[in-house]
Amino acid sequence: MNQYQYAGANVAVLEPTYQRTDARRRDIVNHAISVQESSNTVAALEYLKSHGISSHVIERVLLEPSRRRH
Repeated sequence: MNQYQYAGANVAVLEPTYQRTDARRRDIVNHAISVQESSNTVAALEYLKSHGISSHVIERVLLEPSRRRH
C-alpha cells in the first residue's frame, strides 16, 4: 500500500499483489498496445482475441490505459 497526498489529505492506494508470470502473453499484450497506437483499437482487439487473451484483460488494456501493468 502506498500513501499519497491528494487535496491536502493522505490517501492510501492498494497496489496489485500480482505480477505477470507469462512472458508470452506479456509480449502479445505489448504488441497489441503498439497496434492500437499505430492502427486502431479494433485491430488490437482482434489481435488479442486471436491469441486467446481473456475479455477482461482486453477491456482493461485497450480501454483503460491507466490500469495497465508496468
